[in-house]
Amino acid sequence: MERRTVIKALGMAIPSLWLSKSIARSTFNTLHPHAPIAKVDFKPEWKSLEQYQVPDWFRDAKFGIWAHWGPQCQPERGDWYARGMYQEGSDQYNYHVEKYGHPSKFGFKDVINEWKADKWDPEMLLDLYKRAGAQYFVALANHHDNMDLYDSSHQPWNSTKIGPKKDLVAGWAKAAKKRGLRFGVSVHAAHAWTWYETSQRADKNGPLKDIPYDGKLTKSDGNGKWWDGLDPQELYAQNHPLSENSEDHNMIHRQWSWDVSSGVSVPSKAYCENFHDRTVELIDNYDPDLVYFDDTVLPLWPIDDAGLRIAAHYYNVNQQKNKGKLEAVINGKILNEQQRKCMVWDIERGQSDKIEKEPWQTCTCIGAWHYDRRIYDNKSYKSAKTVIHMLADVVSKNGNLLLSVPLRGDGSIDSEARNTVEGIASWMGVNSEAIIGTRPWKVFGEGPAMEGVAPLSGPGFNEDKNKPLTAADIRFTTKNGVIYAILMGWSETGNVLINNLRADSHKVKKVTLLGRSNELKFEQTIAGLAVTLPEIAEKDEPAYVLKIT
Repeated sequence: MERRTVIKALGMAIPSLWLSKSIARSTFNTLHPHAPIAKVDFKPEWKSLEQYQVPDWFRDAKFGIWAHWGPQCQPERGDWYARGMYQEGSDQYNYHVEKYGHPSKFGFKDVINEWKADKWDPEMLLDLYKRAGAQYFVALANHHDNMDLYDSSHQPWNSTKIGPKKDLVAGWAKAAKKRGLRFGVSVHAAHAWTWYETSQRADKNGPLKDIPYDGKLTKSDGNGKWWDGLDPQELYAQNHPLSENSEDHNMIHRQWSWDVSSGVSVPSKAYCENFHDRTVELIDNYDPDLVYFDDTVLPLWPIDDAGLRIAAHYYNVNQQKNKGKLEAVINGKILNEQQRKCMVWDIERGQSDKIEKEPWQTCTCIGAWHYDRRIYDNKSYKSAKTVIHMLADVVSKNGNLLLSVPLRGDGSIDSEARNTVEGIASWMGVNSEAIIGTRPWKVFGEGPAMEGVAPLSGPGFNEDKNKPLTAADIRFTTKNGVIYAILMGWSETGNVLINNLRADSHKVKKVTLLGRSNELKFEQTIAGLAVTLPEIAEKDEPAYVLKIT
């Protein structure tokens, strides 16, 4: 996930959202009218996949929560631990040597064995997430560490056999569907081939210099050990030559898109087929509404058609299960114009700067993608206010927000992360009607933060580069003839002027503040809609919503 180096853009893309059952099909956003279509027989070709249409539920959803949780959370030392622990001299390497021992003796396979997830309570967590207003929930199905978190017949290294010895995806799916939430899975394992190359290394210094790490171990090396009978190569996938300049830690980012001219090591056909079979089994057995791929476009594309075959299969079987109605969503990154018609664009830790024609998604996290205890200790998670401002901005531009809430290795949520989620829940309890089921208005907003928006970098990564939203900034959404003006703070003057609602453009009949029943005083002039705010005690809420009829 956390590729912070600029990746050569293959073209920017476009994506989607969710429709609450109470919203009639006739209220669809006029930006993208979609008439019902007959069942499509999708083929693993871009031209065929262009027939895709974003389903109604995603257009209305607006807000999802993600458990980006797996064995790399066990050490509680942050993102990409299973790669970083093999980078001599890095923070994670030093931490690993101190906590577990040298990676030639205690590798990531052994971290997996220690991971028990004994405090994981999906029922409690999904209650919390639903209260926070989430309309869909996404669970990690596997990461670049290549361990499947479900009952996988194609990957012996899975959570039902080692580590927790539980079917985690099944547990998440049951809890989500029980609460009426759409269920998704995120799939990241296509890149294990190159991502794990660090495990082939050995120290260049110190007493264990030149002693190989455990990435080249084979099944026969496990005789008499806890992993007797398991083949580490089915986890690490490192029986292959290294990519060009593999010792350069940043090469993984420059080689992410499987551009053979970059010197990336090309996976074997057997590796690609195994990934295909694992993913198809996940789709067939767990029936997700959404599949998030942490890949440029689709997994293994363009060196192999496995991703295209997975996409076509997923769309076809989803239609069959839904009596001809396609309800499936695929998230992909860095899409060209054709690919934007075939799936939903995901921007990682970033936002678009305009109203997109088609629905799209921002994925971000309140902390690190994999649990990092230091963020909790330093109380440095994103606040509820930061998340709500991001949510309002994304939704005003026809996007969804998929928010990862870190979980500790044992599956529990810490008190600081819970505080952020509870803050979101408190705000959504009053203001969710301005978010869920809405569509963009004629403009997404007004205010000083609209100036000088930072461009996207590769798959995203511009969320910390823009001006913070303040009380002078407004974001707009609309639904059923109502305009919602989301104020990003309380005006110190007690008055708000909305320039885009001038007397010569719209006739306003009534203005209220969500959470209060009294109508507000207002005046429409050539300068805009001037609203007199009521006297309230709570002037430190993340945002306030004017409902304008």
